[in-house]
Amino acid sequence: MATNIYASATGGGEAAQKAGATIDCPDVGAELTQVPDESRAEVDKELAALDGQIAEAYQQLQAATQEQKQDSGFTDSSIMKPLEEKRVATIENIAVAIGNAGERPDGLEALAGCELTVQEQPQAGQAGNGPVAEDFVDINSVEPNVQEPPAGQNASTGTFTTSCGVNENGLFNSDNIIVAPGVTNAAHHFHDYIGNQANDAFASDEDLANADTSCENQGDKSTYYWPVLRLQNGTQEKDANSPGGGIEGNAGEIITAKEVTLTFQGSPQSDVTAMPRLLRIITGDAKAFVNGPANANASWSCTGFEDRQLKDKYPLCPQGSDVVRTFKFQSCWDGRNIDSANHRTHVAFAAADGSCPGGFKAIPQLVQRIVYDVDAPSLDDGGQTTPLFAVDSFPEQLHKPVTDHGDFINVFDEALMNEMVKCINEGRQCDAGALPEQPQQPGDGNGGNDDGGQNGGDEGNNGGNDNGGQDGGQNNDGGQDGGGQDGGQNNDGGQNDGGQDGGQNNDGGQNNDGGQDGGQNNDGGQNNGGQTEPATEAPADDQPTDDATVDQPKIGGTPSATRDAEETPAEEVGEPTASPTQSQAPVGADQSQNNNTGTQTVGGSLADTGAKLWPAAAGAVLVLCGIVLLRQMRRRA
Repeated sequence: MATNIYASATGGGEAAQKAGATIDCPDVGAELTQVPDESRAEVDKELAALDGQIAEAYQQLQAATQEQKQDSGFTDSSIMKPLEEKRVATIENIAVAIGNAGERPDGLEALAGCELTVQEQPQAGQAGNGPVAEDFVDINSVEPNVQEPPAGQNASTGTFTTSCGVNENGLFNSDNIIVAPGVTNAAHHFHDYIGNQANDAFASDEDLANADTSCENQGDKSTYYWPVLRLQNGTQEKDANSPGGGIEGNAGEIITAKEVTLTFQGSPQSDVTAMPRLLRIITGDAKAFVNGPANANASWSCTGFEDRQLKDKYPLCPQGSDVVRTFKFQSCWDGRNIDSANHRTHVAFAAADGSCPGGFKAIPQLVQRIVYDVDAPSLDDGGQTTPLFAVDSFPEQLHKPVTDHGDFINVFDEALMNEMVKCINEGRQCDAGALPEQPQQPGDGNGGNDDGGQNGGDEGNNGGNDNGGQDGGQNNDGGQDGGGQDGGQNNDGGQNDGGQDGGQNNDGGQNNDGGQDGGQNNDGGQNNGGQTEPATEAPADDQPTDDATVDQPKIGGTPSATRDAEETPAEEVGEPTASPTQSQAPVGADQSQNNNTGTQTVGGSLADTGAKLWPAAAGAVLVLCGIVLLRQMRRRA
């Protein structure tokens, strides 16, 4: 890590000119484990201001002339003391904001002072603030060091993958919606984004829910982001003269990943439970170079050598092998909050044996693997022949590999999340892209009444009643399901008082007596006769288990994180139940389509059965009439 030059941020600048200097300030945000919800927005803005002050001071340090650095009082009077004064005022604002809504925190003022620190080697890199040759190591020299806990008897051994591309769309910004919502350039470095396409500092929860996604399965609108990787080759990207880019030392060609794999995996000790919607997770520490490695979680390696992971070095990969970044996210959740004041305490890493801390629940663990086609740089000439590469970072973090980090916001629709849980707990290997999509609409469950059944896969049910059955359809704006199962779409006024409705656009049709309606577009037809066999419940496998139920999380994150916090889980997607074919259809099953005339449906209703019996009945009457006439003729004879 960095070495302290000045114990009190004072003294001459001679050491700073001989080696790469940076500014080390206490991370105030990491100390704030309790912040009232009412204060969160203000506190987040003030924390972002602290980061901006450090970045400004670092730029002043970088811009100082050699003569200024040789002046023993210049660094202290022109950079360090003004920085401390700004921090004192900002930290006081934080304490006041918290005190206005709760108990004022003690001791924050002690975090105002900063130190000038130095690396024990000269700086290199395109922007003069790293990386350096000592930041790299030959992967062949690293011993295998990956150990996975053995799976216990109750392990959840399945996996669930979602494919969201490699940021072909070129979506970049230097915001951080988790740490500093509403603040531009809060990260002071650029991120790659895949998945949700609306992610910037000002995206509300509704914006994220309504956004486009680069994921193959449109039910995954989650956002996945990480610092970009750059080649220090002199290329002037579009952010070369922008905050977060070249102005703050993040220079060079942005490299698009060759491959990105997003895998959710289970727990070695237990089943997993569903993540709550809008759960935020940060893994790693963007300030680990000055904060220390306590929260660092970087993992660097090479293809073919991934049993060897590096935490504080970039890998030099042999020819034919690619650079790999791997992020393993926290896999334990406190069961209540979708975020926390320091963005860490609501989630936790499992212990070495895979168990979660007391009071925490196992959730699917996101493992994010990013592969780059990057040649090993030439270290002997400082990257002149083959350029160095490095992740973007806060300017004072000097592009150190230990600062690598990943961010995730869960915007899976509930049905797909529950399918993920079911897949993992059953030990299956599932691909979201191979599943049938059931995209949801905004307004999930608004106003609906669930009187005994489950209504978690239905969106836009603005007043619909589910009185005992399951409603997994969409946009059932007033329909009633009085005991059966409604898996249709756009049933705007239809009633299904005991049967099973799997149709679409049943805008006014009624199926009142237990009949089963599997038709489509029955806009006014009536089916009043019923099915000879009672409607059956959905198979047990399609019912969400207790473990798959999304708990109602307490909002402990950004102020806008209120939507969907109290949603019940969706009906699981699962493998779709095969509809009976015509040869298999039970008596009373209705499989007609597009009967939009208002006439009675045929094919399985009581009317259909009667229609088929009329010819036989007529023939029987004629036979009886013939017998009667024959007898009368005999009597007369």
